[in-house]
Order: sequence, then structure tokens, then C-alpha cells
Amino acid sequence: MKKTKIVYWVLTGLFAFAMLGSAIPDIMVAPMAVQGFKEIGYPAYLVPFLGVAKLLGVIALLVPGFPRVKEWAYAGLFFDLLGAAYSVYSIGKPLTDWIPMLVLLLIGAGSYRFYHKKNQLQPVSAI
Repeated sequence: MKKTKIVYWVLTGLFAFAMLGSAIPDIMVAPMAVQGFKEIGYPAYLVPFLGVAKLLGVIALLVPGFPRVKEWAYAGLFFDLLGAAYSVYSIGKPLTDWIPMLVLLLIGAGSYRFYHKKNQLQPVSAI
């Protein structure tokens, strides 16, 4: 039980830290975020929207409880990473530009797996 919780929080912390690190420049509409969107061919007005969505997803992952919201947060963050990796790959960027997103997906998948393992070990409380 303790090992499962430790692995869950380490993976979730890494995943949340990385996603928060990409959300902040988006929310602040940093030039590098806008430039990246322009290179891919996406409109710049999506940048702050995605930043706020990522921030809300990170908050949902870190706040205890709310299992349905956590499921949606994992799904949204995974879609964001998959879409970003595919978009960067599609415009012909080198492997070094889109592989880090796939590594983050693996960390997120590990967090998700251990989230469910941790929940199976805990007794169900009446709400």
C-alpha cells in the first residue's frame, strides 16, 4: 500500500509539474507558445484557452477526491499531449522535438495506472 502511494505521488508530481510548466507560458501568452502554434498552423487565440485548461487539469489531479473529475483531467491532458506530439510530428520536426511529449504520456499513464491501483487498495467510503 505504501509503495503504491509513493509511486503514485512521484509519477503524479512529475506529470503535474510538467503540465503546469507548459500551462503557465500558455496562460501568459508567452511569445514562444504563440510562435509554436504559428509554426504548426494553429490560431494563437487557442494558447490561453489551452493554458487554463491544463492548469485546471493539474489542479484536478492534485486535489484529493472527485474521481470523475480526475478521469476527465487525465483524458484532457492525454489528448493535449497526443495532439501536440502528432502536430509536431506532422510538420516534419525532428524526433527530438516530439519524443519528450511521448515520455510525458508514459509518465501520465503510469500516474493513471497507480491512481487506480491506489484506489483499489483503499476501502470504499460511503458518500
